[in-house]
Amino acid sequence: MATLSLRGIRKRFGTLEVLQSVDLELEDGGFLVLLGPSGCGKSTLLSIIAGLEPASAGDVVVGDRRMNDVFPKDRNIAMVFQSYALYPTMTVGRNIGFGLEMRGLPAAERQAKVQAAADMLQIAHLLERKPAQLSGGQRQRVAMGRAIVRDPDLFLFDEPLSNLDAKLRVEMRTEIKRLHDRLGTTVVYVTHDQVEAMTLGTQVAVMKSGVIQQLADPQTIYDRPANMFVAGFIGSPAMNFIEGTVDAGPTPALIYGDDGQRLVLDRAPAPHGAAVIAGVRPEHLTLGGDSPARLKGRIEVLEPTGPDTMVVIRVGTREITARLPPRIALSTGAPIDLAVDMTALNFFDPETGERL
Repeated sequence: MATLSLRGIRKRFGTLEVLQSVDLELEDGGFLVLLGPSGCGKSTLLSIIAGLEPASAGDVVVGDRRMNDVFPKDRNIAMVFQSYALYPTMTVGRNIGFGLEMRGLPAAERQAKVQAAADMLQIAHLLERKPAQLSGGQRQRVAMGRAIVRDPDLFLFDEPLSNLDAKLRVEMRTEIKRLHDRLGTTVVYVTHDQVEAMTLGTQVAVMKSGVIQQLADPQTIYDRPANMFVAGFIGSPAMNFIEGTVDAGPTPALIYGDDGQRLVLDRAPAPHGAAVIAGVRPEHLTLGGDSPARLKGRIEVLEPTGPDTMVVIRVGTREITARLPPRIALSTGAPIDLAVDMTALNFFDPETGERL
């Protein structure tokens, strides 16, 4: 196990700058998730850590060792790919132990490591099968077993669950979480799936256009997003945004909508008359309640999901979504009055998108 430090990492392909001065520190045994949309640079950053791609500038340090000029095979880093990358003609057991075989590890020691990894991943009964005889989840376990037996300083996962169906993704997500808790190995994990990021990571780096927008623990990113991109990217349904101006009088409020409706606030987030954008998550809007902060609108769409009902509401010129309890007596076109949890409101600068 080891710490990971990225210092001023840049990557250019010709004139295109894919990564722009990435800096981060990951503690020994930490689980860092690189999260962002396709093309944000997260997989490129993972490849630079692995040594599969050289950085245009900056340093990769694992433990106290600078890795820039170290070949991938000498970095003691194990990588689990999206495509599994298994040898189709080898058995599961040989796939898991092949890297150890190439290092010249004695057969008895190699077999013991393979058996231990297979027992841990509950695939001991599959050791004599070929990859073609396995399900997607089983293949991913084999790929993880191949990484485990190397006893690496650092595990790298490149969207390992994206080829699995929804049920298997949940199962494998739990398996990866359990594996990290058991081994305590330092992990860097790339995904575009926010649920994976929130459930797995001790730290999440939200990326956009080669820049880390926010690096924090999952709950901080969810509750206190650094900007509107992070606020809108994290959460499903996404955070609601309401434009308005600040009334900083004795009873602070946000004035919004064409008819000048007032959303009572517990504080003025900006000077009187300043334009701001308020952000509130769907679960922080409730029917009834005694909060003086209220939004009035008209129901556009009702979407029962089983445990919740998603209600799309027209508020002024915008639509917002509320996550309400199931089996509530609401109808499309009816007026609705929602209480807002003032402690959960976020405010953003409309010009920069940054948190106020």
